[in-house]
Amino acid sequence: MEKEICTISIATSWLGDDYIFYENHTIKRVYDNHSLNFNKIEWLEPKEISKQNKDRLIKACPEEFKERIMQILDYP
Repeated sequence: MEKEICTISIATSWLGDDYIFYENHTIKRVYDNHSLNFNKIEWLEPKEISKQNKDRLIKACPEEFKERIMQILDYP
């Protein structure tokens, strides 16, 4: 298993929405659709993440990981 860089949460309500970034540039998203359908997992490519969510991820990213996460997301 690849080493985790960090986990960033961009949840806007009581439903979770976490992105886990790994050193091999893979991104795992763990999120809740609704109260009866939670902790769904999907593996994403940077191009599958909307600009709005990329903005939110960078804003919520801890400063010490920001440069690496921006590279993984191909963020301008």
